Amino acid sequence: MTDFLEGYSIQRWLESCPQGYLAGTEFGHEPGESEPDLLVTDPLLREQAISLTAQLIAGERCALAASSGLIGCAPDEASKRFLATQTLDEARHVEIFSQRLFDLGVKKRELDDVVGQLANPNLVHFAEILLERVDKRDFVAGVVGQNIVLEGMAFSVFEMLHASMKTGNPKFAHTLAGTIADERRHVGFGENRIGSLIREHPDRKADVQQMQKEMSTYMLATFADRFRDGAIAAERRRASELAPDADAPAPEYHGVNLAEASPEELEGVLTNTVLGEFETRLARIGLEYQTPDRP
Repeated sequence: MTDFLEGYSIQRWLESCPQGYLAGTEFGHEPGESEPDLLVTDPLLREQAISLTAQLIAGERCALAASSGLIGCAPDEASKRFLATQTLDEARHVEIFSQRLFDLGVKKRELDDVVGQLANPNLVHFAEILLERVDKRDFVAGVVGQNIVLEGMAFSVFEMLHASMKTGNPKFAHTLAGTIADERRHVGFGENRIGSLIREHPDRKADVQQMQKEMSTYMLATFADRFRDGAIAAERRRASELAPDADAPAPEYHGVNLAEASPEELEGVLTNTVLGEFETRLARIGLEYQTPDRP
């Protein structure tokens, strides 16, 4: 437990996060950066950017509720302290993505209505499965659902968005870079802490694995809806078109050209990446990956 304490202490969090990669930023990006003018002034592009960002907020609101709820049922002080830092990370994510909606012209008084209206129903069900476990004070299932499934999904989604935005929309790319660093730390905690608890409570395996399958099924349904409605593809193409250097290499994600790939190709590479990571991480903590139902 000594190494665990050192690796996930509040002091380490202070040094690496607020005093580290977030130092000098405002709402996660460099001071003075703004969304591309065309993204704000073109009604269709603005609508698509708002819709995409609303999904990010819905996911991060779930993460905030889960991480804060798990503090009270954590079995040791080290986990409580780490989850306290994660709670602040998730609150920051909610804030910075909410700020992006404001930057895109959404009024503050409209925020909850916009997110509520646009949040994908499958993403809502995904969150409900996790938060039901948190409400029951099921620490093992809650951390697997939060720090392996939800955070693993978010990590890959943010990486794909970051790769597609870093030349055409540096402001959004910088915002995403900080969230990626946070998610990497959260996933690491899930792997390091839950493995020992699974070994202590092998009777929990089947139940937790079933939860993983259910959450993954709703995750895939969310991906299918989002890529088929074209919002992610449209924002990705626009970011490529807005790139200041026409000779810059085309953005890639796991070997896929993000500027030219079809929505089906994008959905496929993201799905395969996330599920592959799930299988690897679950194996590390002693769980067997369960293949989700495909939409």
